[in-house]
Amino acid sequence: MTDTTGTLDEALERLHASGPERDGWLTNHAPMAVEALVRHGQAASVHRWLDHYADKLEEPPPPYAPVTADGWREALGDPARITDWTRFFARELAERPWRGVLAEWWPRLLPGIAAGATHPVIRTGHAVRTLLASPGGDADSGPRLAELAHALGYWAARHQPLPPLAPLAAAPSAAAALDAVPPVPEQDGGIRHRLAQLTAFPAWGDAPDPDTARARLTELVAAATHRYATHGHGEPTMLVHAATAPNAVLRALPALPRVLWAPSLSAAWAASAAVTAAYAPVEAAPYEATSLTPEEVFARAAAHGDDHTIKFTDTALDVGGPLALAAAVRSVELNAPVFR
Repeated sequence: MTDTTGTLDEALERLHASGPERDGWLTNHAPMAVEALVRHGQAASVHRWLDHYADKLEEPPPPYAPVTADGWREALGDPARITDWTRFFARELAERPWRGVLAEWWPRLLPGIAAGATHPVIRTGHAVRTLLASPGGDADSGPRLAELAHALGYWAARHQPLPPLAPLAAAPSAAAALDAVPPVPEQDGGIRHRLAQLTAFPAWGDAPDPDTARARLTELVAAATHRYATHGHGEPTMLVHAATAPNAVLRALPALPRVLWAPSLSAAWAASAAVTAAYAPVEAAPYEATSLTPEEVFARAAAHGDDHTIKFTDTALDVGGPLALAAAVRSVELNAPVFR
């Protein structure tokens, strides 16, 4: 959906005075949430939503030293360099088409897809979707290119690969693979503590060609979205990322060279499986079907106001179908509302 109100650009300009995190490492979800709100016809609610979110915004950290094209490896994965990285990508995007910048950096950043609880890749997916939908093509608005710089900068600064993982028995489908993911031994503490315990995942997601990779990535997003309906109660906030992270990768595929689609599938599977291992409950729970339309489901999520609920519902609408809509309604029920 094209934003004809100018609200998205206004919101992004407002947000780019803030950093991507708060309280040390918690993510600023506002750029992703407002993009989803505008996309689904809720532009009129964006500034009210931002007013309520304002207390969670912090200034970006001070710059340390410029990131350079020759010396970027020493800054990769250093969260103290968030501002340096953002400025680096702003320069890159000012000098070259954004698709070229994305294609160069995507394979460099992909191994760190789970960093920042997968929020950097999710923010990148929202930014890419906005640019792909922009009527100006390569002459996209400054705020939208700036948003890509912020997203990639956040990803580069938080970049941290998962530990080495051994393959378990192959699974026949994405749903079966998610069901077979072994939980980490200690399902407590923060996500970094949980991810450090990962040792093995079911083998799934081989793709002999780019089109198969895209089809299997689509399957993974649907399976993770559907699974939330029965397993989201394990950790209602964190488990949304099992679906929204691979969907961010899926959104980026049209802007990437086809040769990158298969490795993108592999990374997306690792991210979704990692979140599942870290937070999935032992047993499934029942859920109720919904008779609401997609528009009604998203309106309910927008009225609820929780950023994770908004973003998960956005992904559920991408998947479509009764079970995905039921999962979105489940996220509204499980997560605490912002607006009462």
